[in-house]
Amino acid sequence: MTENKKALNIRKRILELLLFFKDRFDLHEGKEDELETIDYIRKNIEFKGANLWILIFAIFVASVGLNVNSTAVIIGAMLISPLMGPIMGIGLAAGINDFELLKKSMKNLGIAVLISILTSTIYFSFTPLDDAQSELLARTEPSIWDVLIALFGGLAGIVAGSRKEKSNAIPGVAIATALMPPLCTAGYGLATANLYYFFGAFYLFFINSVFISLSTYLIVRFMNFPKKEFMDRKREKTVKTYITIFTLLTIIPSIYLAYAIVKRTIWEKSANQFVATELEFPRTQVISSNLLYDSDSAVIDISLIGERITDEEISILQRKLGAFNLDKTYLNIKQSGDSGTDLNILRSDILKDLYERNELQIQDKDRRIALLERELEEYGRSNSQVMDIAREAKINHQSLETFSMNRAISANLQANKQDTVLMAYAKFRQQPSRLELQKFEEWLKLRTKADSLTLIIN
Repeated sequence: MTENKKALNIRKRILELLLFFKDRFDLHEGKEDELETIDYIRKNIEFKGANLWILIFAIFVASVGLNVNSTAVIIGAMLISPLMGPIMGIGLAAGINDFELLKKSMKNLGIAVLISILTSTIYFSFTPLDDAQSELLARTEPSIWDVLIALFGGLAGIVAGSRKEKSNAIPGVAIATALMPPLCTAGYGLATANLYYFFGAFYLFFINSVFISLSTYLIVRFMNFPKKEFMDRKREKTVKTYITIFTLLTIIPSIYLAYAIVKRTIWEKSANQFVATELEFPRTQVISSNLLYDSDSAVIDISLIGERITDEEISILQRKLGAFNLDKTYLNIKQSGDSGTDLNILRSDILKDLYERNELQIQDKDRRIALLERELEEYGRSNSQVMDIAREAKINHQSLETFSMNRAISANLQANKQDTVLMAYAKFRQQPSRLELQKFEEWLKLRTKADSLTLIIN
């Protein structure tokens, strides 16, 4: 009897725990009416009038941000971009079997993509800054992290869009999924006739769009949004068939592409680990490493400088590739003494390495110089003010005989920090009253605009 009671208590606690988690993770609580959510997404699909102009302006802003390598400007462009609308519309249409909405969403997405690439191409064709900055280069090749961001960002977007009270999650999704920069980068690729940049950036945009649509489709199905009803059963069956074919044609290639990205990401990680672990020699240094991945074969291209390593050592390194799951990878090593090695490339790699190592030190020195210049400027300004301030003070305090002023470093031992304080010394012929000293100190603070001031009276 006691054992049965214990078993019942355990079941009760498990049931309470399950109910607790169900209540915490219930998506239906606070949910907007499904028809209202469908109408909300439907309104953001159309690209015409103000919506289209906002897209064009956002593309210009994002292009400028990529051009000058400003993360803040790029984030601002993503916030005002209306690109999420038709992408979520595609997922919604597939989830509720609305073929007309699907066609409308795809049409508007196509218009948005065409306008975006055309706008960015025009900008990058005329801008005097034609160098590819790091923010732009980061959008030329998708990684597994881009896939995950698009998937979970899309889930957050449709969940936030289905709430009665719209939160700041939707602008956050626009920033996280970063739909604008890849289209701008594709425009840069066209403007500079660099098809590698164009296709790489467009591939990234495609991956983001597909997984945002997929996440919208999954949430719409999970939350049982009402499907579109048809009077004609034959028409309904035809639409469902089209929707199913479209969904499969979208999901299957995207899963394959995501799998290929995962494989490449894992290979790159293993290759970098191999270079960092195995290519360490006492008198030889790795100048550059270039990773060239292909599904059938891959190459790790290494340039070395210093004491030559032997062919036997290279063979040992080639055999070690298997230990890092790099079986189909070829190790190509170029050494400074090889006839096939381009010495100009090695020299440029060395200079690049030296520049990158010293760039932070140069920036730090520039900051210190600027700080010292400001301090010298303040010191000179304080010195030039002393005589003027002393003469003005003499007008109000006739017994003032000597006045000096300078900046000093104050050490706060309790807080373990130091600060700059303005020190003022005043000598009076007759001892002034407390009220007069208080007025003098207040006037001095106002006159010098000092944050902190210490007045010494003699």
